[in-house]
Amino acid sequence: MTSFDQTYWQKNYSDPMSMDGIGNAKDHVRYLKSFLALEHVDISSIVDLGFGYGHLFREMLRAFIPHTALGIEPSPYAFKKAKPDKWRPVESTQLTLLQEDLSTWCLSKRKYEPFDLGICTSVFQYMSDKELKEIIPVLSKRVKYLYLTVPTDKELQRQVSDLDFKDEYAIHRSREKYQKLLKPHFTFISARVLESKHFFDEESTSFTDLLYRF
Repeated sequence: MTSFDQTYWQKNYSDPMSMDGIGNAKDHVRYLKSFLALEHVDISSIVDLGFGYGHLFREMLRAFIPHTALGIEPSPYAFKKAKPDKWRPVESTQLTLLQEDLSTWCLSKRKYEPFDLGICTSVFQYMSDKELKEIIPVLSKRVKYLYLTVPTDKELQRQVSDLDFKDEYAIHRSREKYQKLLKPHFTFISARVLESKHFFDEESTSFTDLLYRF
């Protein structure tokens, strides 16, 4: 996994407000909140599994106002920019931030109550196959729903041809490869939204449109 030092952020986030999940963070939150509300799914705890500059995490906290929230971020550079006092939506939200990478967090022996919602945006492409095989089963036991974005090999190629941007740190994997890694542990229930198979199946899920489960 890359060290995510200052050079990484300067190369990859030179114009952050033009990037997915930052400039349109409120759009992501409106979509997810409406989707979950449609099936009366309550979110009272959130974990962000690599919050970066914190734009999406902050908007998620404001929208859901969870009782408990945890954010992890491996980059010392990004972590120093975190503003927990400004991110906390209300005084009663128990917000904790850890300077830690996803593998360390998953493989640590700390005990956590399962989080209702996990946020994992633009993280998996920086992890090795070995790391993903280790952490995905753990994630399915620590989060009930996972809001996941990760660019596939085709999307990374389009970034070069359409945006003249090359992420030198990202590992190229196909859609099929990611799905093969995820499907033993998560069910795809909507765009970017996964449901843990550890907690739910067709009988216990809150999502009643079973046609769209795969």
